[in-house]
Amino acid sequence: MLNAKVPRESGSGLQTTQNGRFYAISARFKPFSSKGKTLVVQYTVKHEQKMDCGGGYVKIFPADLDQRNLNARSPYYVMFGPDICGFDIKTVHVILYFKNQYHSNKKHIRCKVDAFTHLYTLVLRPDLTYEVRIDGQAIESGSVEYDWQLTSLKNVEKAEAQARGPARARGATAQDWEQHFLDASAPSDWNSELDGDWQAAMLQKPPYQDSLRAEGIDRDVWLHEKMQSASYLLQQDLLEFENIGAIGLELWQVRSGTIFDNFLITDDEDYAVKFGKATWGETKGPEREMDAIQAKEELKQAREEDEQEMLSGKFPGRHGHFSQFPRPDGL
Repeated sequence: MLNAKVPRESGSGLQTTQNGRFYAISARFKPFSSKGKTLVVQYTVKHEQKMDCGGGYVKIFPADLDQRNLNARSPYYVMFGPDICGFDIKTVHVILYFKNQYHSNKKHIRCKVDAFTHLYTLVLRPDLTYEVRIDGQAIESGSVEYDWQLTSLKNVEKAEAQARGPARARGATAQDWEQHFLDASAPSDWNSELDGDWQAAMLQKPPYQDSLRAEGIDRDVWLHEKMQSASYLLQQDLLEFENIGAIGLELWQVRSGTIFDNFLITDDEDYAVKFGKATWGETKGPEREMDAIQAKEELKQAREEDEQEMLSGKFPGRHGHFSQFPRPDGL
């Protein structure tokens, strides 16, 4: 099991302190590969300044990251977390790197916009499913293949698959080909006018049936040259980051004050849940109680100030509001 946590002191966190500037900081850990594993990225964000414009996301970097010169052009594998700017942008970014491109989730995932600490969790599984959680609750999930902008990527895979197909079958005889694939032609008694268009069978004979190993036919060749797959995107093209070795913040904030804490990278979903409960879960209640107490104190102080103003208006003294009126003689 992999667990990478950024060292910190108890009760501490990273906080941005200056308005209108870029921030860049990172931490290394022992490099690892996510191939065939679940990848979980988790951390907490607190916009206690009531953020109106700025990023609150993290980035997962390869181990060869140049930390000293970390900037917006530094290559990364995953970008995840909230981004807020004005009324329009209140979103959770999930950007993944593959095929030498960055790809964004095409679904709009809304982030939290209050001043409380929130737990953000991204789960990427080897079966190409994903989940985005806020405060332990799943707010979005689905297929990486279908929820990211992969149209151009599919077209490339389609062209490559079509180019590979004929070459793999050159060594097979026509008889081998017919044995290896089902006949997709319509039956001789099929009447298109009465029965409608013929739909070719989708079931196929398994590869190498009856010990058949026709030369040139590979294990992953399409089982019928007339059948087209709905997706040409191969699983190994996704979510296999070979050299993960750093986590960092590289973001812009108009209004500073955000606090980041409880960074975790793991391949164990259960551990991430337990870690979240042991950190954010232990502080969320006291934080809201403290906020309620502070709100009551601020309300009390405001009322006391209003009362003082009323009293000063009722008994203005020599220089009060009524001193502008002339006083009758003899009074």
